[in-house]
Amino acid sequence: MAHGTHIAITIGVGPDAVTRMRRVGPLSVNESLHRALNAASARIAHGGFTVEEARTELTDLLRKSPVYSDVVVAVAVGVACAAFGRLLGVDWVAVGPIFVAAGLGQTVRRQLALHKVNVFISAAVVAFLGSGLCGLGARWAGSHTLATDMIAPVLLLVPGVPAFNAQYDILEGYPSLGGARAVWVVMMVIFMTVGVWLAQGLLGEGR
Repeated sequence: MAHGTHIAITIGVGPDAVTRMRRVGPLSVNESLHRALNAASARIAHGGFTVEEARTELTDLLRKSPVYSDVVVAVAVGVACAAFGRLLGVDWVAVGPIFVAAGLGQTVRRQLALHKVNVFISAAVVAFLGSGLCGLGARWAGSHTLATDMIAPVLLLVPGVPAFNAQYDILEGYPSLGGARAVWVVMMVIFMTVGVWLAQGLLGEGR
């Protein structure tokens, strides 16, 4: 989820142009909506739309875009982190704790976002919570891969889309924008690491 997102719109009429920017708040990753909006903006840019028609077109896209419930997202995140855990080599008894910890972490992450908590603080809190809960559960279950177990639930925080966008912007000739995105990615990774490190230290797994 992206925080502090802004949108800039430039309208040109002949030699004159007006640019406006406004904050749009946190956004989730929705590639189907992204592609639909790109197609709609291209059609609108070719002309033939009134302001009301363009607004209706964009509003309909947003209304028809599928939105999954928080429960479905939490379950999907839990399954994904558990699967990644297996790829990283965790034993089977750790899969359950990873699933539960990642699902709870996603739920807490969502609530923190709704309450507009700083994204980096949120990442540290979710990493600490997910890693700590997983460590406790995996230790109780008798896992022998505890250090790796505690990393798997935090994979939900990996900023894959911002990292891709940073590389894309740099390669497309926008180094300032790409660099800013890259710094954001680095900060996210740092705060994630701090959360995991604190959880591992608390459980005596950081040594």
